[in-house]
Amino acid sequence: MNAIEIIKYLRQHEFTIKADGEYLELSPPEKITEELVQRLRKHKPALIAELKCEQRRLKVLAKLAEKLETKRAIITDLESDFENAILTIAIRDQCTFEIIISHEKYDAFLILELINKVQIH
Repeated sequence: MNAIEIIKYLRQHEFTIKADGEYLELSPPEKITEELVQRLRKHKPALIAELKCEQRRLKVLAKLAEKLETKRAIITDLESDFENAILTIAIRDQCTFEIIISHEKYDAFLILELINKVQIH
């Protein structure tokens, strides 16, 4: 099982899983087995990365929902990855995606300029 499959499995079995920094929060505790703990430990970095990605996506979609006239929204995560900036972009009624840029090459103003040049159909 990969991280996405594990998260899907947990949610189907009425678990709540969250990433809190470098920790996983899982509930309800009475349903947690030793086998599950071992599987989570084995896949912990991938699970945390996937949950953080999901959190960023929900956050950028919420920004679009706040302002109906806005066609695109962007959030920047400078903390999840020590070497890279992670940009999560949503284009209304089209898609969401992430771009990873090394910290040394990241320029917020240049990114905004590029995004403003994108034609949305």
